[in-house]
Amino acid sequence: MRPHGAIALAAALLLGGCADLGYYWQSASGHLGILRAARPVPDWLADPTASAALKAKLELAQRIRRFAVSELALPDNPSYTSYAELHRNAAVWNVVAAPRYSLTLENWCFPVAGCVGYRGYYDLAAAQAEAEAQRAKGLETAVYPVPAYSTLGWMNWAGGDPLLSTFIGYPEGELARIVFHELAHQVLYVPGDTVFNESYATAVERLGGAIWLQREASDAARTEYARFDAQRQQFRALALSTRRALDRIYGSAEAKAGEWAAVDAMKKAAMDDFRERYAQLRAGWQGPRQGAYDGWVARANNAAFGAQGAYDDLVPAFEALFEREGRQWPRFYKAVRRIAALPNAEERRQALQTATGVMQTNSDFHHEHKTHGGGGA
Repeated sequence: MRPHGAIALAAALLLGGCADLGYYWQSASGHLGILRAARPVPDWLADPTASAALKAKLELAQRIRRFAVSELALPDNPSYTSYAELHRNAAVWNVVAAPRYSLTLENWCFPVAGCVGYRGYYDLAAAQAEAEAQRAKGLETAVYPVPAYSTLGWMNWAGGDPLLSTFIGYPEGELARIVFHELAHQVLYVPGDTVFNESYATAVERLGGAIWLQREASDAARTEYARFDAQRQQFRALALSTRRALDRIYGSAEAKAGEWAAVDAMKKAAMDDFRERYAQLRAGWQGPRQGAYDGWVARANNAAFGAQGAYDDLVPAFEALFEREGRQWPRFYKAVRRIAALPNAEERRQALQTATGVMQTNSDFHHEHKTHGGGGA
């Protein structure tokens, strides 16, 4: 549902000897294939066979990359100074899974990355097979394309993370945001806390993207992005209200009493309402992105809503922390590192709330690492 999904953490997966051998091999070979396809941006700019449109986007991306360093205090390293044409519509495909009566994602654990609520595949068929295996366990699953991911700086010695054909064509404001998001992961990553990591990086992309549009973008680019973002914000608000409705249902007296037929009826009503309200939203949209969320809505389930929450739930608190630190990026990163150093996710969220007065938007946090009855695994 987001323009870019959870980080694939290829560097961590390359170290993931605890995973099965086949998964380890596809992770290593998939990422190395991307690195082999990458060429320095100057080579592409000098290539007479490269299109003028691609060259313009690559030049824009290099401006964005320099801005990330000079204005957002993001790392100055080889990442996003090369480009790879992948000839597919995603860098990886992520699999997520959740119980029948919970939005809490199942976890997969790896060295370095810790436990994360998704499993990435460089081959769509392999991702779909994993999703089917999780469904066989009674879980709800989703497979979604990821146009970009971060290797957390682990691969900068080999040229870093390249720009990719899967996102280079995005509108200017969105291209800036995706670069800022992935570089933010190189500043800070907490093993095993997906919501903290993704909400922090999303806050950086939103704040940094707004600054880029204000200072660097043309009027046309700002107008284009305003249309793009308005639909996204409306959809996010709808998805958040649905997540909250589902949270209430899964924590209801009926769920606690094991009255699963009643819970199923309430769940169906919430999902029907979500799709009806989406149809109303969509009818008011215009332009080429009118149907951008159709597929997500048609397949929406606990896993899809759980994955979406990882990106959004702590964003308001991180944005408030940025304001508290005087909108100074080095001070902000230092404050985030202090909170990240706390020993567990609960203490990090409490520290964020104490520092900013902003509570997590998803009321279901206290269910994390637990499942409700019925279809839970």
